[in-house]
Amino acid sequence: MDLPLPSPAEIDAPPPFRVVRPRAQTVPLIFASPHSGAYYSADFLAEARLDPVSLRRSEDSFVDELFAAAPTYGAPLLTATFPRVFCDANREPWELDPGMFDGPLPPWVNSASPRVGAGLGTIARVVATGEPVYRNKLAFSEAEARVRDYWQPYHAALAALIAETRGAFGRCLLLDCHSMPSHPVHGSPPADFVLGDAHGTSCAPRATRLVEDTLVGLGYRIRRNDPYAGGYVTRHYGAPREGVHVLQIEIARRLYMDEARVQRAPGMGALQRDLRQLMAVLAGADWSFLGR
Repeated sequence: MDLPLPSPAEIDAPPPFRVVRPRAQTVPLIFASPHSGAYYSADFLAEARLDPVSLRRSEDSFVDELFAAAPTYGAPLLTATFPRVFCDANREPWELDPGMFDGPLPPWVNSASPRVGAGLGTIARVVATGEPVYRNKLAFSEAEARVRDYWQPYHAALAALIAETRGAFGRCLLLDCHSMPSHPVHGSPPADFVLGDAHGTSCAPRATRLVEDTLVGLGYRIRRNDPYAGGYVTRHYGAPREGVHVLQIEIARRLYMDEARVQRAPGMGALQRDLRQLMAVLAGADWSFLGR
Protein backbone atom coordinates (compact mmCIF):
# COMPACT_ATOMS: atom_id res chain seq x y z
CA MET A 1 0.00 0.00 0.00
CA ASP A 2 1.22 3.51 -0.81
CA LEU A 3 1.99 5.73 2.17
CA PRO A 4 0.26 9.12 1.95
CA LEU A 5 3.56 10.96 2.31
CA PRO A 6 7.14 10.07 3.22
CA SER A 7 8.11 11.49 6.59
CA PRO A 8 10.59 14.34 6.05
CA ALA A 9 12.57 13.03 9.00
CA GLU A 10 13.07 9.73 7.19
CA ILE A 11 14.53 11.02 3.94
CA ASP A 12 17.14 13.59 3.01
CA ALA A 13 16.07 16.49 0.83
CA PRO A 14 16.67 15.49 -2.79
CA PRO A 15 18.11 17.80 -5.44
CA PRO A 16 15.39 19.90 -7.10
CA PHE A 17 15.33 17.75 -10.23
CA ARG A 18 16.51 14.43 -11.56
CA VAL A 19 17.62 13.59 -15.07
CA VAL A 20 17.72 9.95 -16.10
CA ARG A 21 19.65 9.63 -19.31
CA PRO A 22 19.93 6.76 -21.74
CA ARG A 23 23.38 5.31 -22.34
CA ALA A 24 23.31 7.28 -25.55
CA GLN A 25 20.53 9.60 -26.69
CA THR A 26 19.40 8.14 -30.00
CA VAL A 27 16.26 10.18 -30.65
CA PRO A 28 15.49 13.93 -30.67
CA LEU A 29 12.98 13.43 -27.84
CA ILE A 30 12.85 14.62 -24.22
CA PHE A 31 10.27 13.57 -21.65
CA ALA A 32 9.65 15.81 -18.65
CA SER A 33 7.38 15.75 -15.59
CA PRO A 34 7.36 19.08 -13.73
CA HIS A 35 4.52 18.21 -11.34
CA SER A 36 5.19 14.70 -10.00
CA GLY A 37 7.56 15.79 -7.21
CA ALA A 38 6.58 14.42 -3.79
CA TYR A 39 9.19 15.68 -1.34
CA TYR A 40 7.53 17.87 1.30
CA SER A 41 9.93 19.47 3.75
CA ALA A 42 9.11 19.71 7.43
CA ASP A 43 9.20 23.51 7.19
CA PHE A 44 6.65 23.55 4.37
CA LEU A 45 4.33 21.13 6.18
CA ALA A 46 4.51 23.36 9.26
CA GLU A 47 3.49 26.40 7.18
CA ALA A 48 0.58 24.58 5.56
CA ARG A 49 -2.86 24.37 7.12
CA LEU A 50 -3.83 21.29 5.08
CA ASP A 51 -3.09 17.64 5.78
CA PRO A 52 -0.50 15.88 3.61
CA VAL A 53 -2.99 13.97 1.46
CA SER A 54 -4.89 17.18 0.65
CA LEU A 55 -1.61 18.77 -0.41
CA ARG A 56 -0.69 15.76 -2.52
CA ARG A 57 -3.87 15.98 -4.58
CA SER A 58 -2.27 18.91 -6.39
CA GLU A 59 0.51 16.61 -7.66
CA ASP A 60 0.65 14.84 -10.97
CA SER A 61 1.30 11.79 -8.83
CA PHE A 62 3.26 8.91 -10.37
CA VAL A 63 3.57 10.53 -13.82
CA ASP A 64 7.34 10.14 -13.51
CA GLU A 65 6.76 6.40 -13.04
CA LEU A 66 4.44 6.22 -16.03
CA PHE A 67 7.21 7.52 -18.29
CA ALA A 68 10.12 5.88 -16.45
CA ALA A 69 10.95 3.75 -19.49
CA ALA A 70 11.85 6.76 -21.66
CA PRO A 71 15.63 6.21 -21.38
CA THR A 72 15.12 2.65 -22.63
CA TYR A 73 13.94 4.22 -25.89
CA GLY A 74 16.90 6.57 -26.16
CA ALA A 75 15.38 9.70 -24.59
CA PRO A 76 16.24 11.52 -21.36
CA LEU A 77 13.63 11.91 -18.62
CA LEU A 78 13.60 15.07 -16.49
CA THR A 79 11.50 15.18 -13.31
CA ALA A 80 11.04 17.76 -10.58
CA THR A 81 11.33 16.41 -7.05
CA PHE A 82 9.60 19.37 -5.36
CA PRO A 83 5.80 19.42 -5.26
CA ARG A 84 3.68 21.64 -7.45
CA VAL A 85 1.89 23.18 -4.46
CA PHE A 86 5.28 24.33 -3.13
CA CYS A 87 6.56 25.84 -6.39
CA ASP A 88 4.99 25.39 -9.81
CA ALA A 89 7.55 24.83 -12.56
CA ASN A 90 4.84 25.21 -15.22
CA ARG A 91 4.28 28.88 -14.38
CA GLU A 92 6.29 32.00 -15.04
CA PRO A 93 8.86 32.44 -12.27
CA TRP A 94 7.12 35.44 -10.73
CA GLU A 95 3.36 34.88 -10.98
CA LEU A 96 2.52 35.79 -7.38
CA ASP A 97 -0.63 36.74 -5.49
CA PRO A 98 -0.01 39.92 -3.43
CA GLY A 99 -2.60 38.79 -0.86
CA MET A 100 -0.35 35.87 0.14
CA PHE A 101 2.51 38.05 1.34
CA ASP A 102 3.13 40.16 4.42
CA GLY A 103 4.45 43.14 2.51
CA PRO A 104 4.32 44.78 -0.93
CA LEU A 105 5.71 42.88 -3.89
CA PRO A 106 8.21 44.36 -6.35
CA PRO A 107 6.54 46.11 -9.29
CA TRP A 108 7.95 43.61 -11.79
CA VAL A 109 5.99 40.70 -10.27
CA ASN A 110 3.13 39.47 -12.47
CA SER A 111 0.21 39.72 -10.07
CA ALA A 112 -2.52 40.13 -12.68
CA SER A 113 -2.45 36.84 -14.60
CA PRO A 114 -5.58 34.65 -14.67
CA ARG A 115 -3.61 31.93 -12.90
CA VAL A 116 -2.79 34.27 -10.00
CA GLY A 117 -6.43 35.28 -9.88
CA ALA A 118 -7.38 31.62 -9.52
CA GLY A 119 -4.89 31.19 -6.68
CA LEU A 120 -2.61 28.99 -8.77
CA GLY A 121 0.46 31.10 -9.45
CA THR A 122 4.10 30.10 -9.07
CA ILE A 123 3.42 29.78 -5.33
CA ALA A 124 -0.11 28.41 -5.04
CA ARG A 125 -2.51 30.15 -2.68
CA VAL A 126 -5.07 27.33 -2.84
CA VAL A 127 -5.23 23.68 -3.82
CA ALA A 128 -7.46 22.45 -6.64
CA THR A 129 -10.47 22.20 -4.31
CA GLY A 130 -10.14 25.88 -3.46
CA GLU A 131 -8.90 25.45 0.11
CA PRO A 132 -6.14 27.86 1.23
CA VAL A 133 -2.71 26.28 1.57
CA TYR A 134 -1.12 28.42 4.28
CA ARG A 135 -1.82 29.26 7.89
CA ASN A 136 -0.19 32.69 7.65
CA LYS A 137 1.13 35.11 5.07
CA LEU A 138 4.56 34.52 3.59
CA ALA A 139 7.59 36.77 3.30
CA PHE A 140 8.58 37.66 -0.26
CA SER A 141 12.04 36.28 0.56
CA GLU A 142 10.39 32.85 0.78
CA ALA A 143 9.14 33.16 -2.81
CA GLU A 144 12.59 34.35 -3.91
CA ALA A 145 14.20 31.31 -2.30
CA ARG A 146 11.79 28.88 -3.94
CA VAL A 147 12.27 30.40 -7.38
CA ARG A 148 16.06 30.51 -6.95
CA ASP A 149 16.50 27.06 -5.41
CA TYR A 150 13.82 25.06 -7.24
CA TRP A 151 12.23 26.77 -10.26
CA GLN A 152 15.44 28.07 -11.78
CA PRO A 153 17.46 24.83 -11.46
CA TYR A 154 14.63 22.83 -13.04
CA HIS A 155 14.39 25.20 -15.98
CA ALA A 156 18.17 25.40 -16.36
CA ALA A 157 18.22 21.61 -16.67
CA LEU A 158 15.34 21.65 -19.17
CA ALA A 159 16.93 24.37 -21.30
CA ALA A 160 20.23 22.45 -21.29
CA LEU A 161 18.54 19.25 -22.45
CA ILE A 162 16.76 21.12 -25.24
CA ALA A 163 20.02 22.74 -26.37
CA GLU A 164 21.88 19.42 -26.26
CA THR A 165 19.17 17.63 -28.21
CA ARG A 166 18.84 20.31 -30.86
CA GLY A 167 22.62 20.47 -31.14
CA ALA A 168 22.91 16.72 -31.66
CA PHE A 169 19.92 16.19 -33.96
CA GLY A 170 19.08 19.60 -35.38
CA ARG A 171 15.63 19.35 -33.84
CA CYS A 172 13.90 18.55 -30.56
CA LEU A 173 10.47 17.34 -29.43
CA LEU A 174 9.71 17.83 -25.75
CA LEU A 175 6.84 15.78 -24.32
CA ASP A 176 5.71 17.67 -21.21
CA CYS A 177 3.86 15.06 -19.17
CA HIS A 178 1.02 15.79 -16.75
CA SER A 179 -2.12 14.27 -15.25
CA MET A 180 -5.62 15.69 -14.93
CA PRO A 181 -8.16 15.18 -12.17
CA SER A 182 -11.58 13.68 -12.72
CA HIS A 183 -14.10 16.47 -12.97
CA PRO A 184 -16.72 17.53 -15.48
CA VAL A 185 -15.07 19.05 -18.53
CA HIS A 186 -16.32 20.08 -21.90
CA GLY A 187 -17.91 17.18 -23.73
CA SER A 188 -18.85 13.66 -22.79
CA PRO A 189 -17.60 10.99 -22.41
CA PRO A 190 -14.51 12.38 -20.69
CA ALA A 191 -11.17 12.25 -22.44
CA ASP A 192 -8.46 9.83 -21.38
CA PHE A 193 -5.74 12.12 -22.74
CA VAL A 194 -5.68 15.80 -23.65
CA LEU A 195 -2.92 16.87 -26.02
CA GLY A 196 -1.95 20.53 -25.79
CA ASP A 197 0.04 22.22 -28.53
CA ALA A 198 -1.08 25.81 -27.81
CA HIS A 199 -3.61 25.48 -30.62
CA GLY A 200 -1.03 24.40 -33.16
CA THR A 201 1.64 26.98 -32.34
CA SER A 202 4.07 25.01 -30.14
CA CYS A 203 4.40 21.76 -32.08
CA ALA A 204 4.28 20.54 -35.66
CA PRO A 205 0.76 19.20 -36.39
CA ARG A 206 2.30 16.02 -37.77
CA ALA A 207 3.95 15.26 -34.43
CA THR A 208 0.74 15.93 -32.49
CA ARG A 209 -1.15 13.72 -34.92
CA LEU A 210 1.31 10.83 -34.50
CA VAL A 211 0.85 10.88 -30.72
CA GLU A 212 -2.91 11.17 -31.10
CA ASP A 213 -3.21 8.37 -33.67
CA THR A 214 -1.06 6.04 -31.57
CA LEU A 215 -3.15 6.60 -28.46
CA VAL A 216 -6.41 6.22 -30.38
CA GLY A 217 -5.06 2.95 -31.77
CA LEU A 218 -4.50 1.80 -28.19
CA GLY A 219 -8.17 2.44 -27.43
CA TYR A 220 -8.04 5.82 -25.68
CA ARG A 221 -10.30 8.85 -26.10
CA ILE A 222 -8.32 11.94 -27.04
CA ARG A 223 -9.10 15.63 -26.99
CA ARG A 224 -6.87 18.45 -28.22
CA ASN A 225 -6.32 21.73 -26.37
CA ASP A 226 -9.57 21.45 -24.43
CA PRO A 227 -9.44 22.23 -21.58
CA TYR A 228 -5.62 22.16 -21.46
CA ALA A 229 -3.82 23.86 -24.35
CA GLY A 230 -0.45 23.99 -22.59
CA GLY A 231 1.14 25.97 -19.79
CA TYR A 232 4.30 28.00 -19.41
CA VAL A 233 6.60 25.20 -20.59
CA THR A 234 4.64 24.61 -23.79
CA ARG A 235 4.37 28.27 -24.70
CA HIS A 236 7.82 29.39 -23.55
CA TYR A 237 9.92 26.64 -25.12
CA GLY A 238 7.81 25.73 -28.13
CA ALA A 239 9.48 27.38 -31.14
CA PRO A 240 8.86 25.22 -34.21
CA ARG A 241 10.62 27.66 -36.56
CA GLU A 242 13.75 27.14 -34.48
CA GLY A 243 13.39 23.36 -34.48
CA VAL A 244 12.01 23.08 -30.93
CA HIS A 245 8.57 21.51 -30.59
CA VAL A 246 6.66 21.04 -27.33
CA LEU A 247 3.57 18.89 -26.80
CA GLN A 248 1.81 18.75 -23.44
CA ILE A 249 0.26 15.40 -22.54
CA GLU A 250 -2.44 15.28 -19.86
CA ILE A 251 -3.46 11.83 -18.62
CA ALA A 252 -6.72 11.18 -16.76
CA ARG A 253 -5.83 10.13 -13.22
CA ARG A 254 -8.77 7.75 -13.03
CA LEU A 255 -6.89 5.48 -15.44
CA TYR A 256 -4.13 4.65 -12.99
CA MET A 257 -4.68 5.97 -9.45
CA ASP A 258 -7.04 6.36 -6.54
CA GLU A 259 -7.37 10.14 -6.56
CA ALA A 260 -8.87 10.46 -3.08
CA ARG A 261 -6.12 8.49 -1.34
CA VAL A 262 -3.28 9.31 -3.76
CA GLN A 263 -2.44 5.67 -4.33
CA ARG A 264 -1.58 3.64 -7.38
CA ALA A 265 -4.55 1.72 -8.77
CA PRO A 266 -4.58 -1.65 -10.59
CA GLY A 267 -4.83 0.11 -13.96
CA MET A 268 -1.36 1.59 -13.61
CA GLY A 269 0.44 -1.43 -15.03
CA ALA A 270 -1.69 -1.53 -18.17
CA LEU A 271 -1.24 2.20 -18.71
CA GLN A 272 2.52 1.88 -18.30
CA ARG A 273 2.56 -0.84 -20.96
CA ASP A 274 0.57 1.32 -23.34
CA LEU A 275 2.83 4.30 -22.75
CA ARG A 276 5.82 2.08 -23.51
CA GLN A 277 4.16 1.29 -26.83
CA LEU A 278 3.72 5.01 -27.44
CA MET A 279 7.37 5.66 -26.63
CA ALA A 280 8.43 2.82 -28.92
CA VAL A 281 6.44 4.33 -31.79
CA LEU A 282 7.95 7.76 -31.17
CA ALA A 283 11.45 6.34 -30.89
CA GLY A 284 11.03 4.62 -34.25
CA ALA A 285 9.62 7.62 -36.09
CA ASP A 286 11.44 9.68 -38.68
CA TRP A 287 11.66 13.13 -37.11
CA SER A 288 13.47 14.84 -39.98
CA PHE A 289 10.35 16.92 -40.65
CA LEU A 290 10.93 18.74 -37.36
CA GLY A 291 14.18 20.24 -38.62
CA ARG A 292 14.64 23.92 -39.19
